[in-house]
Amino acid sequence: MLLVNDFLENSAARTPEKVALVYDGQRLTYAQVDAMANRMANALQANGVQRGDRVALYLPNSVELVVGIFAALKANAVFVVVNPTTKQDKLTYMVNNCRAKALVSRARQASTVDAVLANAPSVGFTIFTDKGADEAAASRAHAETFDGVQESYGSERPSRHTIDQDLACLIYTSGSTGDPKGVMSAHCNVVFAASSIITYLENVPDDIVICLSPLSFDYGLYQLLMVFKFGGTLVLERGFTYPAQVLKRMEEERVTGFPGVPTIFAILLNMDVSGYDLRSLRYITNTAAALPPSHIKQIGEIFPWATMYSMYGLTETKRTLYLPPAQLQNRPGSVGIAIPGTEVWIEDEAGKRLGPGQIGELVIRGGHVMRGYWENPEATAKRYRPGSIPGERVCYSGDLFRMDEEGFFYFVGRGDDIIKSRGEKVAPKEVENVLYDLPGVVETAVIGVP
Repeated sequence: MLLVNDFLENSAARTPEKVALVYDGQRLTYAQVDAMANRMANALQANGVQRGDRVALYLPNSVELVVGIFAALKANAVFVVVNPTTKQDKLTYMVNNCRAKALVSRARQASTVDAVLANAPSVGFTIFTDKGADEAAASRAHAETFDGVQESYGSERPSRHTIDQDLACLIYTSGSTGDPKGVMSAHCNVVFAASSIITYLENVPDDIVICLSPLSFDYGLYQLLMVFKFGGTLVLERGFTYPAQVLKRMEEERVTGFPGVPTIFAILLNMDVSGYDLRSLRYITNTAAALPPSHIKQIGEIFPWATMYSMYGLTETKRTLYLPPAQLQNRPGSVGIAIPGTEVWIEDEAGKRLGPGQIGELVIRGGHVMRGYWENPEATAKRYRPGSIPGERVCYSGDLFRMDEEGFFYFVGRGDDIIKSRGEKVAPKEVENVLYDLPGVVETAVIGVP
């Protein structure tokens, strides 16, 4: 039975002195990260965190966030990463919704934390990080500093009570259509998803992966989890705000894996990268939205030695589809086939399976189908519905796809993005792809006008 915290513990046992994490000039080995996570886990348990409790991590990408994720798991708890740009009202909602038992935050956001805690009775313990942490912790009850925790608590591994059916994390969706919804991911879901992705990316311990996405976003989070599972090295950044610095770091660290999103690649395509030696790159991945074929072609011209993976996924199932690189030239508009060990198909509104060329909703089946939305049975019932096997649930993506004769899938658009024009249904993505082919077009968006 493999748990998510085993990713770190197993790598620390196999290669304790190997560099696991590179961040802002720091280089931490697996043994160091494991010991730091043990100390923080012991602090959480000593301050009332029990099996199944939620630990909110209100932090940017950082060493403290990585340690906090695994500390929560080692404490038999559930981690909840919250983007540090989240406003007070939404943070209050999320902390109350999951009834977090502990909260970890930067000291600079202590005033926000105070306002949240005044309306969040479940939180009984707070840890502050970064400059000003001593003052923030000293002036508040039931609070400690991250550095103080590392100095005061032992590095012995806490006793384990979790099984793989227990929750590992809650990943909150953006809440663009109302309050954020917490997607419940059990240990078995995360282990399955990470293992499947590692399989098709052919990751090995020598891989060095850069992470530019927030760990509050599942794409960023899984870079960490996957790297620690296969025993590689993660180069953690806070974003792509300074592209030249990121490219320089990629050159210096000899990065082999470059996970990006369309906005990152749009910036990259307008830069001269010839001055950077990036020949160490083995693969490039894209998700969040499908890349236009013209951008895929340009990326291939800039990095001809790297393998490009177009992918599709959603938080409710993590990764869902990937395009085998050998198909990229023939099917640049496709996001591929089901990831290893899973099944997908397309249904119409009446629940009938559709064949090649027909447009309908993508349905997903496999061990990566998460448990539903935290304490939201209505939304869960809409997204996760009974499968063909009694007791099984499959995920209805809400996204429209079509399939070709060979079984490769093509993203058409979000179900609620389709525009009706003169009686016809128009997918914005298809129009956008045409516009991307025009010279000088960097970004485009198609919207309906009443």
